[in-house]
Amino acid sequence: MNWLAALLAVLTLILQFKLWAGEGSLAEAWRFRQAVEAQRAENDQLRVRNQALEAEVLDLKTGLAAIEDRARGELGMVREGEVFFQIVDLSRRDQKSNP
Repeated sequence: MNWLAALLAVLTLILQFKLWAGEGSLAEAWRFRQAVEAQRAENDQLRVRNQALEAEVLDLKTGLAAIEDRARGELGMVREGEVFFQIVDLSRRDQKSNP
């Protein structure tokens, strides 16, 4: 009967080791949960960014105002009859040229 108790104790120790430190342990499951949560958070951020980009693409496809706004801001478009003024800040230019 002593050997049966010893065998049960050894089996219990082996199972406890697998539960706490082996493959498929609680620590590993916790790490996987943390990784899944981090991935979900990243996916949520990317989903929001994709929705914003999708709205911008739709706006560019359907609205001329968005195209004009982008052309004015990025390409310097000027309408006929408008006068373009470019203001140069000399103090900033001097600071860049004299480090």
